[in-house]
Amino acid sequence: MGVSIPTSQWLPFTFTFTLTLAAITVFYMLGKKWRTFKSKVLHMETSLKASLDKCAAERQGRIRAQQDLRKALLEQKADNSLPASYPMIPIGTVQSCFSTRNGTPRQPLLVPLARACLMFDPTRVPPASLEGLEEYSHIWIIYVFHLNTDLDKLWLEPSRSKIKAKIEAVQGNMILLSGVDLVEGTPVLDIKPYLSYCDSIRESVVPEWVKDDGLIAVASVTFSDGFYSALAHCWELMGKSSLYSSPDEMKKLIEQVLSWDIRSSSQRHRPHKSRNFEPPDTSLNAEDSEGDEAFNPVSENCDPPISIIYHLVLEGLDISYMIDCKGNVLVDNVAPVSCVSRSNQNRCNYSIWKDKLG
Repeated sequence: MGVSIPTSQWLPFTFTFTLTLAAITVFYMLGKKWRTFKSKVLHMETSLKASLDKCAAERQGRIRAQQDLRKALLEQKADNSLPASYPMIPIGTVQSCFSTRNGTPRQPLLVPLARACLMFDPTRVPPASLEGLEEYSHIWIIYVFHLNTDLDKLWLEPSRSKIKAKIEAVQGNMILLSGVDLVEGTPVLDIKPYLSYCDSIRESVVPEWVKDDGLIAVASVTFSDGFYSALAHCWELMGKSSLYSSPDEMKKLIEQVLSWDIRSSSQRHRPHKSRNFEPPDTSLNAEDSEGDEAFNPVSENCDPPISIIYHLVLEGLDISYMIDCKGNVLVDNVAPVSCVSRSNQNRCNYSIWKDKLG
C-alpha cells in the first residue's frame, strides 16, 4: 500500500534542492575560472621574468661590447697618438635660414628671428617621443660642425658643439626653432629640454674678453631705396620655401643679422682699396640695434673711403651691403643665389607652422 506525500511538503524540498544544485554549479564555474585566471597570471609572470632576464642579459652584453670598444679605441689612440673616435649617427638634420657659414651667429639667441626647422629621422626618433616637448620653452641641441674647416677645434673644444635654442612649435617629427646659430644641413646628434633649475648657473664667472668677443655693434642699418622692391620680387621667386611669412619679416631678419659687424678682425682693419668682394669668414653675434646716423659711403672722416661690397646669404638670397668706417651699414641689393643648394621638395616652410605661430 503506497504512501502519499502532500504537495505542500515536497514542493519546498524540490525548491531547496534546485537552489543547492545551482549554487554548487556557480561555485564550480567560479572555481574553474579562478584556476584558469591563476594559471594565466602565473604564465604571464613567468614570461615577464624571462623577458626581464633576457633584457638584463642583453644590457650586460651591450655594456661588455661598449667596454671592449672603448678599450680598443684607447689602445688605438695610444698606438697612433691620435684622438679616440666614437661612431655617431645623426638623429636629424637642420633646415636653416642661414644658407652658408658667413653671417651665422657665433652664439644662439642673439638673432631672435633666426629660424630653423629640425627634421628628425622617424626611424630613429618617432613622433611619439616628442610628445610633451612643446611644453618647454628652450632645448639644448648637440650637433656637428659639419662645415668646420678647423677640425682640431672639434677635439679640443667638443663642448662648442651644443647650443640653446627656443622652441616655437612641435609638429610630427619636426621642431621649429628660433634664435639659432645653425647653418643649413647641420647634423644633430641629440636634444634635451632646457631646465633652468639645473642648467642655469647664476654664480658662473667668465673673463672680460669673453663677454666682448666678437660683439661689435654697428652704428646703424639702413636700406637702399630699391631694396624692398627687389626683396619683394625675390620673395615671389622663392615660392613657398621660406620660414618667414612676408618680405617685411625677412627684412627684419636681415636687419637683426647685420646689427653686428660680421666681418673678421682683419677685414675690419684693412684698407678699403678694392671693390672685389671677399665673403666674411667669421660669424656674427647679433641683437637688434638701431642708429640714427645716415649712411655716407664717402665720408670726409673715412681714410680711405669705403669701396668694398660684402655679401650675406640668407634663405638662398644674396644680400649685398656696405659698411663705412663709422660702422654705418647700407643694405644695397638682394638677388637669388643659384649656387646654394636648397631643394623645395620636403622642405619646411612658414605655411606648415602659421597656425601655431599665430
